[in-house]
Amino acid sequence: MPALLITGANRGLGLGLLKLYAAEGWRVLAVCRDPARATELSAVASASNGRVTLHRADMEDIASIDALGATLKGVAIDVLVNMASYYGKAIMTEPGGLQEFGASDYADWRKIHAVNVLAVMRLCEVLVENVAASQRKVIVNLSSIAGSIGTIKAGGMGGRLYAYRASKAALNMITRAMAEDLRPRGITVVPLHPGWVKTDMGGPKADLDVATSTAGMKKVIDGLTLEKSGRYWVYDGSNMPW
Repeated sequence: MPALLITGANRGLGLGLLKLYAAEGWRVLAVCRDPARATELSAVASASNGRVTLHRADMEDIASIDALGATLKGVAIDVLVNMASYYGKAIMTEPGGLQEFGASDYADWRKIHAVNVLAVMRLCEVLVENVAASQRKVIVNLSSIAGSIGTIKAGGMGGRLYAYRASKAALNMITRAMAEDLRPRGITVVPLHPGWVKTDMGGPKADLDVATSTAGMKKVIDGLTLEKSGRYWVYDGSNMPW
């Protein structure tokens, strides 16, 4: 039975993608900050005959990530999806959500980078042996068009979203570097843009629903090979400019 580990599994894209893999009979290691409060996720786990298990890790706490790695020592993970992400205090469609120049909240910057960059790096470091021990050997890091320097004018956003853009550009760089470092071990590593999705983070004005985004992402993930490692993927199977 192949195994998927996914962070941010309690809601939105994480929960949506998890359900697709669980429906296909995968073993799913569902990671979130507070499993006791993850009502819908707990219901999915209860109905899974033990295939879906809940695990705690706080993406702002490196020690918590290390503890997760210790708990999972020796468990093969075919696909590791670093889905957990943090946009900022306010979503794009709320006042202040665009985080414009001159309005930087540096405490929030630190949280954005802790979750979107440092946590992802540490999870990959902690779980790389689990991935290497599997058949599929795939790592997927949730990115965003906001991290693409080549499309910075897309949607008329200009240079706004400074903190979130910077975090996703940093994520793209560590993912690209990781793809080269881990290629000799047969491990495929990619960043994946899910589209602008109607979630708590994306807001109600987004272009896509969760079902459309997650179905597309799953198709991309299922089709990944070592030859496709290090490319910047979009949920629809296209490539994004760096």
